[in-house]
Amino acid sequence: MLKDLLYTGLGGALLARERVEKELEKLREKGKLSKEELEKVLDKAKARGEEEEAKAKEELKSVLKEVIDELGVATKADIEALKDSLKK
Repeated sequence: MLKDLLYTGLGGALLARERVEKELEKLREKGKLSKEELEKVLDKAKARGEEEEAKAKEELKSVLKEVIDELGVATKADIEALKDSLKK
C-alpha cells in the first residue's frame, strides 16, 4: 500500500513536470520567454523539486521509524547488539 502511494505521488509529479515543461516551451516558441529564461525557470524548479524530495524522504524515514518503534520490530542495530551479547 505504501509503495503504491509513493508510485502514485511520483507519477503525479512527473505528469505535472511534463505539463509545465510543455507550457514553458510554448511560451518560448511564441517569443514570450527567451531560451535563457526558460532554462533559469527549469533549473529553479528542479532545485525546488530536489529540496522537496529530500524533505519528503526525511519525513518518510521519521514516520517509518515511529511505526517500527510502535510495532516493536527489531532493527538491524538491535540484532547486531544481540549477536554481540551472545558471543560474549
